Amino acid sequence: IPGMSTARTRPPSVQLVYFLAAFCLLNWAANCSELRVRVRLTNGQVTEEILEADSEKDFISLEFKEGDGTLITFIADFKQNVKLFRALILGELERGQNQYQALCFLTRLLPNEIIPSESMAKLRQKNPQAVRIAEEQRGVEPLTMDVAVNFSKASQLSAHIHNVCAEAQEAIYTREVDVKYWLDRGADGSMFEILPKASDFPGLQSCQASEDFWRPCTCQYSLRLEWYPCLLKFCRSRDNSGKVSPYKCGIKSCRKGYQFDYYVPQKQLCFWDGET
Repeated sequence: IPGMSTARTRPPSVQLVYFLAAFCLLNWAANCSELRVRVRLTNGQVTEEILEADSEKDFISLEFKEGDGTLITFIADFKQNVKLFRALILGELERGQNQYQALCFLTRLLPNEIIPSESMAKLRQKNPQAVRIAEEQRGVEPLTMDVAVNFSKASQLSAHIHNVCAEAQEAIYTREVDVKYWLDRGADGSMFEILPKASDFPGLQSCQASEDFWRPCTCQYSLRLEWYPCLLKFCRSRDNSGKVSPYKCGIKSCRKGYQFDYYVPQKQLCFWDGET
């Protein structure tokens, strides 16, 4: 792709960097690579995404800061077919909020959602200063996260959960449809807890509509991956005998949003969705 190189610079999340650096030290023979891409956010601000790929461990990570300082981490674990989203959301201390709140969302990784780790590890850029905008807009996917995940048992879903979700031990969520998929493949059902539904609480409101900070409500958190390599591009070549064969000649970039809805026992655990 026009403009891609692999300079190693320290990512914003120290914990993630130690985790990925450990993989790179063990696989120093070019299994690990890093790509830094300048991306324009929806509000017009420019941020820097840090993309890591390990072809041997077969995963890709993407990390960036949103305009308000929230740190977003995304991991695609191809070995376990798991997508992991983490948000470190900054609070307002003067309003009695914690310094930050951490959330983790887990879903099944479907085929062809993102390019393979091996292809990602080979990406380079010629112009690191270019500000990139995704070629394809994939809209917003609404996700009802109706199951809580026990952190101490979650590593069997993906080894990355233990490292990335350590700050979100009480706030790791997934969906019943994904739980069924993992249970069919031998996951321990005791790590999952079905969350209360609206039918269990007559009058359950969204946190945005609720005025009582101590009542249960339905929280909503949205994030957007502004730029990620979603598809490989293929070109065709013809040899001396006239035979035509395809070869990889670049990537297609995508932008996609995710809207997570889930139950919380108190509105104060969803302060970003309750501003008045």
